[in-house]
Amino acid sequence: MVETQTPANTGDNPSALDEALANAPAQTDAPDKEQGPPPGPIRRYLRDSRNLLNSLLMVLPLFVIYQIGVLTTGGVQNGVDFVTSFLRFTVFGGHTGYYVLFNCVILVAMLGTAWALRHKEKFNPKVFGGVLLESTLYGMLLGGLIGGVLIKLGIEPSLAAGQAMGPWDNFILSLGAGLYEELVFRLILLGGSVWALTKVAKLKTLPTVIGAVLVTSFIFSSIHYVGSMADDFTLYSFSFRFLAGILFAGLFYVRGFAVAVYTHAIYDVIVTVF
Repeated sequence: MVETQTPANTGDNPSALDEALANAPAQTDAPDKEQGPPPGPIRRYLRDSRNLLNSLLMVLPLFVIYQIGVLTTGGVQNGVDFVTSFLRFTVFGGHTGYYVLFNCVILVAMLGTAWALRHKEKFNPKVFGGVLLESTLYGMLLGGLIGGVLIKLGIEPSLAAGQAMGPWDNFILSLGAGLYEELVFRLILLGGSVWALTKVAKLKTLPTVIGAVLVTSFIFSSIHYVGSMADDFTLYSFSFRFLAGILFAGLFYVRGFAVAVYTHAIYDVIVTVF
């Protein structure tokens, strides 16, 4: 009798249990519990200040000021900015109008990229002031922190002598250092190598990141002693820049590209201009 009643309950006359299951509310509470409450202002700032869209828009002013400033410095530019000199003097034959037009195209392309990212990332202009304050704090602390570590290691302070330039030239070079050195060494070399080694070569993430940070920081320090604007080599200056490269890499991973760029630029302005 039990066996003959079971299919009858699943037909046109559902059982009480079937009705209860059918009328039960949809389980929408689980996702809400997983998402948790909305982030507070600090968590929201930390999140928005490091996303790609905001980072791209926040470094645009440095790009514009640097590219205009280079035109006023008589050809003085940042040492790793290989693109500017190649475009100005090789591609455009020193023609300023063509060079400016090309940079306008680059600027439009960057704005277009930001526009395309608007659906994936949240634009929050309010974080810009916070990024400047945060980066200024890091820039003010960076020199003393690294100097203290080197003294503990027994490396006596002995800064390398560079070319003497005026405050405006140093200001423009500082902006270029923040923009191009972080672009080349952190975003492209560090970020690119970690991506290739972990995603393509399938290496473990932690040792790959540590190795990439050390190698790119070594290259970052070494590049300052190469080329027409090279500094005189000293153990202190090389070690200082090597440790600075490690700290910039940490900022890049933890706080994002824009914070690393502005920290680098503001530190260089403090050292070279003031």
